[in-house]
Amino acid sequence: MKARLLTGWNFQRVAFVALGLLVIGTSISEQQWVGLLFGGYFVTMGLFALGCAGGNCGVAPRNPVSYKTDEVEFEEIKSN
Repeated sequence: MKARLLTGWNFQRVAFVALGLLVIGTSISEQQWVGLLFGGYFVTMGLFALGCAGGNCGVAPRNPVSYKTDEVEFEEIKSN
């Protein structure tokens, strides 16, 4: 948990936290309490690198897996 909070920060995570805090601040000043949930959601995503804030929204994975196929040897079994 501590590693997730302290590492992997990029512009997108900072933007999620900043905009979430902006929404929370605006919601408090305007007394629109539903906005606290909305802003809190985005702050949580940014802090803990969840969802799109963690870079998990892309179509292609960051480190594509190499799909190698190994040669398979077959042995014929004859029944009597």
